[in-house]
Amino acid sequence: MSAPIIGTPHKRIDGRLKVSGKALYAADHPVGGMLYAYGIYSTIACGKIQAIHDDEARRMPGVVNVLHHGNILKLHRTPDAPLNFAEILSSGKVDEHRLPFEDDQVYYPGQFVALVVADTFEHARAAAYRVKVDYVVADAVKSLAQALDAHGSRRGPRGHSRGNSEAGFNAGAHRLEQTYTTPVETHNPMEMHATTAYWQAGRLIVYESSQGVLNHRNVLANVFDLTADQVEVHAPFVGSGFGSKLWPWPHSVAACAAARMTGRPVQLVVPRAQMFTTVGHRPETIQHVKLATDTAGRLVAISHESYNSTSTVDDYTEACGGMTRSLYSCPNVLVTHNHSAVNRGTPTSMRAPGAAPGLFALESAIDEVALAIGMDPLAFRQLNLSTLDESSGLPWSSNHLPEAMTRAAERFGWHRRNPAVGSMREGDEIIGYGMAACNWEAYRVPTEARVTLRADGTALAQCGLQDIGTGTYTIVAQTVSELTGLPLEKVEVELGSSSFPAGPVSGGSWATASAMSAIAGATREALKHLKQYAVAESGPFSGVKPDSLVVGHGALSEGNKQVSFADILASQRLARAEGWYHSEAADMSRYSFRSFGVHFVEARWDPGISRLRVARVVSAIDVGKVVNPLAARNQVEGGIVMGIGMALFEAAEYDSRNGLPANNNYAEYIVPVHADQPEIDVILLDYPDYHLSEFGARGIGEIGVTGLAAAVANAVYHATGKRIRNLPVTLDKLMDDVPATFGAD
Repeated sequence: MSAPIIGTPHKRIDGRLKVSGKALYAADHPVGGMLYAYGIYSTIACGKIQAIHDDEARRMPGVVNVLHHGNILKLHRTPDAPLNFAEILSSGKVDEHRLPFEDDQVYYPGQFVALVVADTFEHARAAAYRVKVDYVVADAVKSLAQALDAHGSRRGPRGHSRGNSEAGFNAGAHRLEQTYTTPVETHNPMEMHATTAYWQAGRLIVYESSQGVLNHRNVLANVFDLTADQVEVHAPFVGSGFGSKLWPWPHSVAACAAARMTGRPVQLVVPRAQMFTTVGHRPETIQHVKLATDTAGRLVAISHESYNSTSTVDDYTEACGGMTRSLYSCPNVLVTHNHSAVNRGTPTSMRAPGAAPGLFALESAIDEVALAIGMDPLAFRQLNLSTLDESSGLPWSSNHLPEAMTRAAERFGWHRRNPAVGSMREGDEIIGYGMAACNWEAYRVPTEARVTLRADGTALAQCGLQDIGTGTYTIVAQTVSELTGLPLEKVEVELGSSSFPAGPVSGGSWATASAMSAIAGATREALKHLKQYAVAESGPFSGVKPDSLVVGHGALSEGNKQVSFADILASQRLARAEGWYHSEAADMSRYSFRSFGVHFVEARWDPGISRLRVARVVSAIDVGKVVNPLAARNQVEGGIVMGIGMALFEAAEYDSRNGLPANNNYAEYIVPVHADQPEIDVILLDYPDYHLSEFGARGIGEIGVTGLAAAVANAVYHATGKRIRNLPVTLDKLMDDVPATFGAD
């Protein structure tokens, strides 16, 4: 057999295409006769369109049409299709159900109200600025707090209850009750949302910045009353999405409609300002957490009730308590999720939806109660870790969180922590140590794949799955290489087309486990056919039983005889040996599948110049088998940096007078830059979880961001004595009532 490919670090096979500019993204595909679209977006948060004045725009150079609710072709809504693993390959899910230009109502700022189509991007944009819209303005609900006061909330899914949390809390020896809040965060990937669409002989072909080409195809088929085979959606390369590109948004439908109405290809790129309004966001949350322990510090009650903002036309639930119900052992637990409507666009999944804001609240509260009863925060967590999923009664499929905590604490130097607030110093900086657990669900979902062994000695793997920048191309190639012995450079991978075997959306940290299972099955099917060709009458192993042939180094062998795949195919005058496979979802009835980990953070505060920074992070992550350590570590590091943004910088702000976004650009919506990067040390435990899949890999994309904001906030408290419960941790929140120790020698 060939040397193992899975589990060793590999550079990305698509890397050269990206750094050379040969990788084509949604707005890069050249199509003859292209028109360009530019949107006109609502400048009010709530109200009604009274009139659209587009005469001047229509007279401008290059303008072909101006579309709006008065002249758009007939479109159809997509049936509501909640995410269902059994139907994930045939679903058509959207977050914003309302169609672009559906009527004259305005529900949120930045909503599409018209679209200019012209011969160049510059002409379209210039004309869009000349379209004037008259509105009848209505009062807007501008924040979650205002929404709760105005019309209360509605209960969302994924709640949980066991025991009696209220009675357990009242009987507890030590109790904590606190409220934590998180603001709106926006995804804002480097590649903005874009659609290039054209119609050809009644078929719709779309290049889309999408994390789910199959779902996108199904939605467009519904909208334009087509069969699924009349629509093709392609996303060979995606400049990340963080969840905002999971489901179709109005711009894609608008571009496709414009292409149909003009009879020419149309490209629409969403401007950066509208990346804050019309393609989703992580919603605002208010979370009430109650914890109680016995005299020994064991948890006896947990209550985690969360409220999130949604839009006035769609219900979206941020399941903040999804990890709370099972991360720690506790007999009395209550988790509820509630939402209330605000005049903003519909929220959507953002990297680790629910868990990222939810673990900020839970892990901050865990820290607070540990310190209140005089226990070390690490020791408190170790005491209360669950040994099974108490929310379902199922055993963990694999859980090495205790080891992760021990190893990370040792690497970080947690034993050097002086528990006294503000007691650790270096020069002018006060040092704070903080920690938090991280947690995310693990899945393997239905996936199909095709693998072809070709007469030139190469292999081709195809799957309607997307690589959103996480290294999926390389993992697919590794799987084929592992099973065939072909070197990686002889494995070609094609992803991101709805014309390929059906793949799921690239989200939820399920792509790796799902793709590997399907690709492995297809590879084995191709090898099965190849063996049959090899033992045929004119084959090189005529008369040999197929099962006796050994695969390795791109060849079949028996004893001392070895024949390459290419020569076997040549012996039969065949071009290929092809395998197709459908991999089912994992059986979730016997085990509870999660990934686990822990973050240790060193924060530094210089009160003299009001400078706060994260200096060091040590994380230990238990995600099953680590398929490509290079890419895996990169994913965790990216999540950590995103968590630093959540902790210290990111907050979408809205004008309290009218509900309009106030910092909808990269100049004022602050994210971490190179100067903000701490020293990051990632420990990957690498314990295969064979209950989830044959390779034992669980997802790694989400878990890095979970818990990180709490670890930062906990470190900030240790340094400053300021317990920040409303993110982000901005300097103004640290300025008042500076502890006297800051001025001590």
